[in-house]
Amino acid sequence: MKIVVVGQPRGWSSERLAAALRTAGAESDVMSLAECALRLPDPRLYYRGQPLEGVTGAFVKKIGDTAAGGWAVRERINLLRHLQASGVQVVSPPDRLEIAVNRYRMTLELSRAGIPVPETVVTEDVAEAERAVERFGTAVLKPLFTSKGRGMRRLEAGDNIRAVLAEHAAVGRGPFYLQAFVKHPGRDLGVAVLDGRVLGAYWRIAGENQWMTTILSGGRYAPADPPGEAVELALAAARCFGLTFTGVDLIESPSGGWAVLEVSAFGGFRGLLQACRTDAAPVLAAHLCERFGLARP
Repeated sequence: MKIVVVGQPRGWSSERLAAALRTAGAESDVMSLAECALRLPDPRLYYRGQPLEGVTGAFVKKIGDTAAGGWAVRERINLLRHLQASGVQVVSPPDRLEIAVNRYRMTLELSRAGIPVPETVVTEDVAEAERAVERFGTAVLKPLFTSKGRGMRRLEAGDNIRAVLAEHAAVGRGPFYLQAFVKHPGRDLGVAVLDGRVLGAYWRIAGENQWMTTILSGGRYAPADPPGEAVELALAAARCFGLTFTGVDLIESPSGGWAVLEVSAFGGFRGLLQACRTDAAPVLAAHLCERFGLARP
């Protein structure tokens, strides 16, 4: 049985999962969607000039750099749909990934499900965006299609907000997605969820003089034993999307409550490994082999 890992060739997490799948008894390679093509009306997906054949399943670990905007997301999700239509089982399903990978859609789904999220405004109207910053006092302007804090900006009421918004609009980053900044205690919580069960939880602790907790901004991982209410909230948020493997990011409010910041379309391995000493790759590989029908030796 061949199981393709859709991700980044030579990327740490993509290659780690492919290796774990091979150890579990499957054939596995990493495939980049940026090197795929449609040759319509051929029903097959082409990779590096060759039709992708003999594949039972594909697990989507990453779809590549989507900072360029929604067109890259839509194109690559459609490649996954084409692969699915050719008879290959794609996990997580492209329609579910498309919702989670778009920060706008993701937050909307959480809000509609009654999951607490920080107050959020999404608009194309500059005046409405300015009013949101003034109302929040401190806001975070977030691109729709990035992760790990890339492209986020903290805005303070009274600053020259219009100039920042004009710059955002000029580079074609889409509507203004503004979220009220939560005065957190220098950390946020990541909960990894596999098929409806928690694999582990970890803190991301902000670096010195940093408002973001991301590793790219100097943060670090630490093991967490979160309260039951936070774990239940993470599981409820994950259920909104029907993803096989995901990470849910939560933030503590000054009043002691919890809100969901994000539900990852793809989930990560590094926080679990560094903070919890949990290697998610072989656990996920075993789950995928069972799902795709690989008999145990």
